[in-house]
Amino acid sequence: MRASVLVNRLAHHLEGEGGLRRVLFDAAEGRATLHETRSKDELAHAVETIAARGADAVLLAGGDGSYMEGTTALSHAFGDALPRIGFAPGGTVSTVARNWGFAGSREAYASRIVRAACDGTARSTRRPTLRVRDDRGGDRVGFIFGAGLVAHFFDAYYAGGKLGYASAAALVARVFAGSFYGGKLAARVLAKTPATLVVDGEPTAPRAFSLVAASVVADLGLHMRLLYRAAERTDRFHLVASSLSPRELGPQMPRVLAGRPLRGERHVDTLASRAEITFAEPSSRYVLDGDVFPAGRVVVSAGPVLDYLSV
Repeated sequence: MRASVLVNRLAHHLEGEGGLRRVLFDAAEGRATLHETRSKDELAHAVETIAARGADAVLLAGGDGSYMEGTTALSHAFGDALPRIGFAPGGTVSTVARNWGFAGSREAYASRIVRAACDGTARSTRRPTLRVRDDRGGDRVGFIFGAGLVAHFFDAYYAGGKLGYASAAALVARVFAGSFYGGKLAARVLAKTPATLVVDGEPTAPRAFSLVAASVVADLGLHMRLLYRAAERTDRFHLVASSLSPRELGPQMPRVLAGRPLRGERHVDTLASRAEITFAEPSSRYVLDGDVFPAGRVVVSAGPVLDYLSV
């Protein structure tokens, strides 16, 4: 098997010289070509090298942003003839990898997936993606998209300084509690974003949304299962868009955790192949796999189907 491992040295659990990085080196030695990258330019160069040499399998080591950037680069380089792809967990959360088979120790799983990919013993499963294009020239392949609440949440999350499950969970708890009594944080995170939404060619009624989210994985992290139908099809993604107020939206957290649909009439909940969001404010942003991007208009569509490797 011709296998390559792309390691994002900026990922949270890959910093430094020991630990997970050493595990990846040991597992790849004599079996796979390992490329370390610290920027998008280095990633593009590494992927060009892999494409020129050919590869049966490519493993991406990092977190959700690394998976998105790596899959995007591979899609641009290989087109429709993508190699099999697997994810080694090295980020703060690694949500997509957790949805698709990663469990237990990062080091143990990373070692197993590298060795299995090289030996040809890894499981291969067809997995869907999102293709996200925006009016700033962005053309990315990812897994979890969000605007409105999602973008506001990540603004507050990154502003807090401390990253990880504990910080994210604490922030969710504050938003949930504040939604009952009109807390400032809840009001800011759950505030409506003026925008129009067209789903598979059909305009939706609201002109402002507190939440727009699309995903091909059901668990968005912290057991949030807002997009509980995300894994049903490879040619469609689950889309939920709501114009509910903070007092109406926040208290529905238990339903989200249980993987049940939101209550209320002012929202969209469907499997879609294409969604177009046009923001009314030039400073608007969207989130793709934890990374925030500015845009005035975004088109989300079903992306390439991956032959995804896991153990």
